[in-house]
Amino acid sequence: MAHSGEPASPTLYSGTMLTVSPDAAFPETRWTMIVAAGKKTPGRDDALNALCQTYWYPVYAYIRRKGHDADQASDLTQDFFVRLLTGSLLERADPEKGRFRGFLLNAVRFSLSYAYDRATALRRGGAELPFSLDDAETRYLREPSHDETPERIFERRWARAVLDHVVQSLREEFVRHGRLDDFHQLKVYLVGQSEVPYAELAPKLGITESALKSGIHRFRKRYRDLLRAEVAATVSDPSEVDAELRFLLQAMTVKRAGQ
Repeated sequence: MAHSGEPASPTLYSGTMLTVSPDAAFPETRWTMIVAAGKKTPGRDDALNALCQTYWYPVYAYIRRKGHDADQASDLTQDFFVRLLTGSLLERADPEKGRFRGFLLNAVRFSLSYAYDRATALRRGGAELPFSLDDAETRYLREPSHDETPERIFERRWARAVLDHVVQSLREEFVRHGRLDDFHQLKVYLVGQSEVPYAELAPKLGITESALKSGIHRFRKRYRDLLRAEVAATVSDPSEVDAELRFLLQAMTVKRAGQ
């Protein structure tokens, strides 16, 4: 495996699939760094921007489900993240306890208690954010129409954002090494629900069935490594990772109302 700082090429079938551990991928927890470091510490703003860019939609969905219309929700979401990114809300964060998920939900609850009267001062386009709200309402309209609480929709959308971000990170690794076709062929096996038999796919890839099985094993392991690394970036202590992973599973599998 390469040790020059550049990830090794994910050559799935030859046994050299990248298997960097979560600790190597994220030597410092992003959330801990954000709440513990001064505003001008190198890397702090980038870390906060990255978290907000990944997890803004659960906040928007929560605000919409609280009864605000699309325009109000957009204004309130922008107002919230502007204050978060400028540091005014981070004073409420405690690096010794809590996870970014819990902080974000509690902070938006607090913000909504008095924010709307001020939100008109920060209309869309009035401040630069690391994400766009342009498709927020389109995404929200695809949410289930059943009576789901704002907290539940936040949790489910949070879990979905984590998993989507991990899949995108895995995809980008394959793109960097010119293996996008491999990624598309293998991603259906991530959750073990593909109906394509190994014996059918292996000849299409020009490899043996045994090599394909080994490749899928490494592919899934890399996914799990990236998932743990992403979760680790949102908690204040490595010991919380397993509990947060269990939360993600529960949030994605909970039965919907009426089922």
